This record gives sequence, C-alpha cells and structure tokens, in this order.
Amino acid sequence: MNYDTAWLAVAIRRAASAADRHDFPFVDEIRLGIENYLETKCPLTLLPLPDLFERVRHMLVRIGCETIAEKLEALAPPVPLSLVRLAKEAGNGFELAFFRLVKEELDELHAVGAEEIRFGGLKEAAQVLCNTDKWDGRCDAVLADIRNFLDELDRDRNPLRRPMRFRMDAER
Repeated sequence: MNYDTAWLAVAIRRAASAADRHDFPFVDEIRLGIENYLETKCPLTLLPLPDLFERVRHMLVRIGCETIAEKLEALAPPVPLSLVRLAKEAGNGFELAFFRLVKEELDELHAVGAEEIRFGGLKEAAQVLCNTDKWDGRCDAVLADIRNFLDELDRDRNPLRRPMRFRMDAER
C-alpha cells in the first residue's frame, strides 16, 4: 500500500459512533486485518473502494457488529492531486482553464468520498502556466493566484456536506 491506513480507522470509528458504540475497542484490529488481507490474500491488484468497504462490512457482520456494518460509509484515502498535470492539461497561459480543471477534479474526488486532498507541484504548475523554465515575477503572481484560489475553495465549502481538508505539499 502506498499510504497509511489511518483513514480506514476513521471510517470504522465514524460507523461505531453512528451506531452508538462509542466504546468499540476493535478498530485497530479490524484495520490491521484489512491491511493483512490486502497485502497477503487479496487476489486483485486493484480493489475499488466500494468493494473494499463491502468486505469491511462483511467482516464487521462476522464478528457480530451488524449495527456498525450498517452505518459504515465509504471513505477514500488521502488523495494526491498533481497541479502540474492539470496545468499541462490546461495549456500554457490558460489559467482560467487550469482553475476550472482543479475545481472539476475536486468535485469528482469529493463525490467519491475523498476528504483529504494533498496538492503537489504548486511551483511547477505556476511555471507551466507561465510557459517558462526559469522562475520570474509572473511565476510569483501565478503561484499566489493558485494559493488564493485553493484557500478560497477551502473557505467556501458547504459545511453541511462531507468535510474536505486541503494540504499543500512542501515546496522545494
């Protein structure tokens, strides 16, 4: 697995809480069982999230936790989002297209249960949008625009919907 599995524990804890089982002690054991299954026994190279959570529900039912299984909702792992890829897709000098692509990508990720987005390549994306190999003042301005756009999206999210957390990777 290319990322930690704390998000699985979060999903199980949420389900236990929703089932009024605040004292549910087996979250880490279930998460470790899932990790073990995925690493050693799962015959698939790719397991879609809905299928994974169906297996978690089955495991919960087998240990007698039907009420928790009923409340379990799919939760995606933290998702890396390459801003460089989106900048290249938008094309040089097409900042408006880039911001539209970022928003569309975030909407799609949110729709499938992603709550934590880790943005990468902010500086490189600014350079792509400016069509330059050397950092200059235009890059500073575009980088500031990207950060402001992401900050604004973060502030404007509807608090009644599932939460999302944005993280920006450390820059060089």
